[in-house]
Amino acid sequence: MAGFLDRAKEQAQNALSQGKQKVDEVQQQRAGNDLLKQLGAAYYAERRGTGSAQATQDALTALEAHISTHGDAFLRGSHPGA
Repeated sequence: MAGFLDRAKEQAQNALSQGKQKVDEVQQQRAGNDLLKQLGAAYYAERRGTGSAQATQDALTALEAHISTHGDAFLRGSHPGA
C-alpha cells in the first residue's frame, strides 16, 4: 500500500510541476506580447511626432531583454494551449 501511495504522490507532484510550468510559459508569452505592443506603440508615436526616439529605444531594450531571458516563441505565433 505504501508503494501505491508513493507513486500516486509522485504523479501528483509531476502534474503540479507541469501545470506550473505551463502557467509560467503563458505568463512569459503574455509579457512578451505586451512588450511587443509597447514597442509598436512607441514607434508609431515617434513616427507621428508625438513620441520620442528614446521611448522607442527603451521599449526595444525591454523587449530584447525579455527575449534574451525567455526566448522568442511568442514572435513565431505559437499560442499557449494550441
